[in-house]
Amino acid sequence: MKVSMIAKGAEQLNGMKAFLDNEDLRPIKKEDRTWTQWTYLTFWFSAVATISNWYGGSAAQALGLSMWESLGCAFGGQLLISIVMVLNGRAGATYHVGFPVLNRASFGVYGAWWPTFNRAAMAIVWNGVNAVQGGQCIYVMLHAIFPSIADIPNTMGAGSALTSGEMIGFAIFVLITAFFLVVPVPKMKGLVYAKLIVFVISAIAMLAWTLSLAGGIGPVASQGSTVNGSEKTWLIIRFLMLGAANCATFASNASDFQRYAQKKNDVIAGNIFGFPVSNFLVAVVGNIVCASSQVVFGELIWNPLTYLDRIMTTWYTPANRAGAFFIAAMFAYSGIFSSIFENSLPAGNDLAGLFPKYISIRTGFFICQAVSVVINPWFLLGSAGVFIQFLASYQIFLSAITGVLLANYYFIARGYLKIPDLFSPSKDGSYYFFHGFGLQAYVAYIIGIIPNFYGFLNVECCFVHKSFPSLFLLSKRKSSAEDNNRIIVDPQNRTCNMMLNGL
Repeated sequence: MKVSMIAKGAEQLNGMKAFLDNEDLRPIKKEDRTWTQWTYLTFWFSAVATISNWYGGSAAQALGLSMWESLGCAFGGQLLISIVMVLNGRAGATYHVGFPVLNRASFGVYGAWWPTFNRAAMAIVWNGVNAVQGGQCIYVMLHAIFPSIADIPNTMGAGSALTSGEMIGFAIFVLITAFFLVVPVPKMKGLVYAKLIVFVISAIAMLAWTLSLAGGIGPVASQGSTVNGSEKTWLIIRFLMLGAANCATFASNASDFQRYAQKKNDVIAGNIFGFPVSNFLVAVVGNIVCASSQVVFGELIWNPLTYLDRIMTTWYTPANRAGAFFIAAMFAYSGIFSSIFENSLPAGNDLAGLFPKYISIRTGFFICQAVSVVINPWFLLGSAGVFIQFLASYQIFLSAITGVLLANYYFIARGYLKIPDLFSPSKDGSYYFFHGFGLQAYVAYIIGIIPNFYGFLNVECCFVHKSFPSLFLLSKRKSSAEDNNRIIVDPQNRTCNMMLNGL
């Protein structure tokens, strides 16, 4: 049987038209617009039920804020981004097309390639991060059964979040996730709802276990911050912005989810209420668990999987091994479907938008899975500091893209788009602009990046002279505290200490 390399819906397309269109990119058919207000509300409670959402909040404690300050920062940032999400997804809810196509209205039918590539890159990186967390889950399960796995010599080097033994878990998790990518997305509906139930059970079990070891919630909740003065002020500002930055991909690609809406107003309440509240509840559990580690072990362990393995290793009894195994298994199950719906699906949409003639959304799933391994994501989670640096730095590109899309849709297009022209390479098309590129959009995009680019270079370990203007202090994504600090990573316990050294 001959296998076609052409994506469905692009078989009869020729010339440049073939690089703009396929069935996945066209407006959603009316019979497939099935998401209601209730769907969006429940979707977020399922979507945010991940280990990733424990990380951002608990990392704030690892750098000195109290549990309550950490929660306040996370909630404030997520409430802010939920509003941006509704506004930026309005075009998707109205015209039922996704992020790659809507980019063309601002950046041009060919100029949309770059912002689409940016978002695809972020989704792929997050898929790798999720796989690292899933690998740690599998490792805890293996450690509960085979204690000798902890004795495998570690050859991963400093800065890696995974040891050699944990890399075995990583490989297993990647293969299991790839297996589920074969299953048609509509048939996963029941498994996704089950994910929410499984995560709630595992989170409550982890919370109850750690609080029992800490002697109750009193000693945990009463812990204050370990920083003061201007350092504390900058940390609060920083994590408030990181609360938004952590969800910037959802804001940029909001149309990918809102295009399924039955009515364009169905997305409003579900997103503005469901998104921040669901994130807050996950953050509450994550912060309490993280804070309990200070009482139990005398140090903050921001990674719940490291904490879980530490508990099992310290008290290696049959009961503790069984408890750690089942909690890790439930975390792993949640991680699989988080990886698919929050990372593989957006990346598949974007890759289909980049090469619509040859890449369908499903093909994009597997490309995302393969590339997310090649980028060595285990080095992004080596410490709280490294993870925060990663979150903060790349958002300067996505937020600038989101700003351009918002300005174009509300102030220039005034909510009106010519859908046929979004798929047309004709020079007479409304979005052909200058040889297919929207130069004004690119100027705005670059202006949005410039004030924050200094901070981005410092975060990525480029040495920039101090005399460079520090306008990045007003960045939506980060504060100056990041740029004047080196993060010292202890690979043994994976905690981080801040040393104030000017670059």
